[in-house]
Amino acid sequence: MTRNYIDAAVKAIIGPWSEWIEAEHPLESSELRRFHQATIDPARRYWDRAYAERSRYGGLVAPPALPVHAFRRLSSSLEDPFDDRVDPEFDGSGRYMRPGLPKVPVPLAGILNGGYEYEFFSYARVGDRIRCRSCYRDIVQKDAKRGPMVLVIIEDEYATGDGRPLLRSVNTQIMR
Repeated sequence: MTRNYIDAAVKAIIGPWSEWIEAEHPLESSELRRFHQATIDPARRYWDRAYAERSRYGGLVAPPALPVHAFRRLSSSLEDPFDDRVDPEFDGSGRYMRPGLPKVPVPLAGILNGGYEYEFFSYARVGDRIRCRSCYRDIVQKDAKRGPMVLVIIEDEYATGDGRPLLRSVNTQIMR
């Protein structure tokens, strides 16, 4: 019989939102340029200042998915993300799904990214402070060919520091 990983402790973390977390620094023009180049999106609103200022945007804007990547390890962090590599179960990722959310109390070792869905509201601009909050929308168990897997559905909301909504994402993480 398959073990049921969805117990009271798992159910207790579903639903509540984390506090808003703000990215370490405001969106910088060099960051926008690098993201635009990495995504190979030719839209002039991201790189041509004169064009963007005459457009309906009134200035340069960031590609829609950039807020998701505004959250990185803090520059002041002394913790090396690879300190756990001596652990034979280390898969390169931490057991925290998102900053501000508790660890998912499921003893499955591997985590796979099951994909993202995005809903866009507005573009971030150079100088914007980007904030995010998250919740576990649902955590469910499925039986697979190689045994049980737990699907962790995480919802993230991104906004500017003054509260203007930027995007909502829903991410599925697969624990095996």
